[in-house]
Amino acid sequence: MTSETIQAHFVATRERAARVGLCVAILLVVAAMAVPAVTGWDVRAGAFPPLHSIWVPRVGPGTPLAVLLGVLACVWAERAARWSWPQLLGAVYLFGVLWMLALATVDGIQGIGGILDAKTEYLQTARSVTDVGALLRGYIDRIPLDSTGHWPVHIAGHPPAALLFFTGLVRIGLGSALAAGMVVTFVAASTTVATLLVARRLGGETPARAAAPFLAVGPAAIWMCVSADAMFAAVAAWATLLLACAATSRRNWVTMTAGLGAGVLYGMCLMLSYGLPILGILAVIVLALARAWRPLPWVAAGVIIVVAGFAMLGFAWWEALPVLRNRYWAGIAQHRPGLYWTWADLAAVTVSAGPWVGAGIAVAIVDVRRSTADEADTGRRVVAWLAIAGALMCAAAAASQMSRAEVERIWLPFVPWMLLATGLLPPPWRRVGLIVQVAFAIVVQTLLYTRW
Repeated sequence: MTSETIQAHFVATRERAARVGLCVAILLVVAAMAVPAVTGWDVRAGAFPPLHSIWVPRVGPGTPLAVLLGVLACVWAERAARWSWPQLLGAVYLFGVLWMLALATVDGIQGIGGILDAKTEYLQTARSVTDVGALLRGYIDRIPLDSTGHWPVHIAGHPPAALLFFTGLVRIGLGSALAAGMVVTFVAASTTVATLLVARRLGGETPARAAAPFLAVGPAAIWMCVSADAMFAAVAAWATLLLACAATSRRNWVTMTAGLGAGVLYGMCLMLSYGLPILGILAVIVLALARAWRPLPWVAAGVIIVVAGFAMLGFAWWEALPVLRNRYWAGIAQHRPGLYWTWADLAAVTVSAGPWVGAGIAVAIVDVRRSTADEADTGRRVVAWLAIAGALMCAAAAASQMSRAEVERIWLPFVPWMLLATGLLPPPWRRVGLIVQVAFAIVVQTLLYTRW
């Protein structure tokens, strides 16, 4: 076969894979919505599973801005992909902030961080913290549901760094729901920047440029603006960028400092969420793509510094995890059927990422199987593996049975990596796909009140 014939074969294979992946994504979401509705099965997730949501059609002050931004994104996407790298990253960040705020304010100004003031969330408790040392020493004792003064749901369900983040905001005068929501939004928008930089650092700049609009706008922004998990996603993305820098640098001091920095941030991820050890999948794939394992000792040292530091202050992660597991199964999780949520969680994260993620992941699977010396194909394989890492992390989280429902929020740290796969799609697919993603986000936010 000639090279032209082989190339044509792969183009056709990618087209078929994209169609199959899109169909699977749509069918998965439809099935997850239809099964409880048709059977009357109470899966304990509000009125519109697989999302933790209720049906509340509405428009608000943010609706016109969301529509305008969506149109601009679709019109300027291809042109923006040719901008200089700093211009592209700046535009992606600013556009991402505006997109998140526009979707949030469909519910008015209270849509920006209002949920953070709920009794199940962080701010009310953060305002009452007066002694951080005592907080850490007594943290585990207050996780069980039957303990005296037990923690609210979100605080009990996370290690203390999440609460300490909001405690810090309170102490510097940013403890209102609006102020905290704005901080989370500005931090969350940097996730896209770090994700794109990782792809570029590993040699996948061209498909990363093509994927940039999908990371800047899309349904995930509905939850990014109002959820602490969006802040977790940013910490994870910047940790991975430092790891990529450590793995690709030829300077020993860069490998050491960047590797140690990556370890510290990954360690902070462990102190933010019990589910984020799954980031190890992404870290291993980054090191494998860079073909460099030298940073590992420095990364491990950074993680140990953070975990041991918290332990010396009174919070031992390994002691807290089994206590949290008992609290988790003592709550609503025991009533959420695993027979449904093991696969419906994947439908929920498909809604969060948008249906075009299915097409992208399918093409990524095709691309990782292709082995050539062509530079363009190497870049595609890099992005394909990063996207597959995102999908594998979701699969591992689902298999753990510790994420029954609410994963449209909980799995935000995994979503941007999967969305990188949209940069592997053929140009016509990307043009149509961006329109679908934008419209899908606006429709979801307009029709459903998602509670996060």
